[in-house]
Amino acid sequence: MSFDVFAAGPVLWWLMAAVLLGIGELALPGVFLIFLAIAAGITGLAAFALPDLPLAAQLVSFAVWTGVTVTIGKRWYRDYPVTSSDPKLNDRAARLIGQTVTVCDAITGGEGRVRIGDGTWSASGPDAPAGAAVRIIAVAGSTLLVEPADHLPPA
Repeated sequence: MSFDVFAAGPVLWWLMAAVLLGIGELALPGVFLIFLAIAAGITGLAAFALPDLPLAAQLVSFAVWTGVTVTIGKRWYRDYPVTSSDPKLNDRAARLIGQTVTVCDAITGGEGRVRIGDGTWSASGPDAPAGAAVRIIAVAGSTLLVEPADHLPPA
């Protein structure tokens, strides 16, 4: 195998793609580009080992190895989840559970509105007059399920 095959052939392109995808993963972490980088690297090694490998076969190799690496990655992250110090970081509704809020539109017939910060949310729960304090006990879609604040201690 001569250096000409490496410099002029698709091997260099696949390996450069692998490196660029790896750098892209570091620059824009999303735990996905790394799988494409691995697939490109494997395809580059296959193109190096088999210099007469047609481009169509290289593309099929890249697609297959992408599927394999993504499947392995999904299984890895399912079996070994990444723990967080704040698991509800991106779940605003879940972060509301346990908070005490003020009723702004009286809850009558099980429906009303509560004020949270500078906005209001639909609320469902026992009847409560405007100005009453209620505790959020659950979230159903965009409706907060509430109970009187003096009913139970916070969760």
